[in-house]
Amino acid sequence: MKKQAIWNGKVLAESDDLVRVEGNYYFPAESLNMDLFSQSETNTECPWKGTASYYSINVDGQTNQDAAWYYPEPKSAASHIKDRVAFWKGVDIKDA
Repeated sequence: MKKQAIWNGKVLAESDDLVRVEGNYYFPAESLNMDLFSQSETNTECPWKGTASYYSINVDGQTNQDAAWYYPEPKSAASHIKDRVAFWKGVDIKDA
């Protein structure tokens, strides 16, 4: 089923090639509208997935800081989410 990630009325990503991990949908990186994203300096650690990097989302002059994350070099247990991005902080995931 195709889903969209939406924030502030803009579609951030749309795909039917999704991976669900711990309740989060991971979208393929190529499905993102990269014009709406900026790289963040934030990193966090997950014991089984590895080091996460973040994007901030910029829509109509508003910024949602660190609202998308991905694992550039996931650990082997999480290799299925390489090149995929997940969302939080008010980003709605809806059926397309």
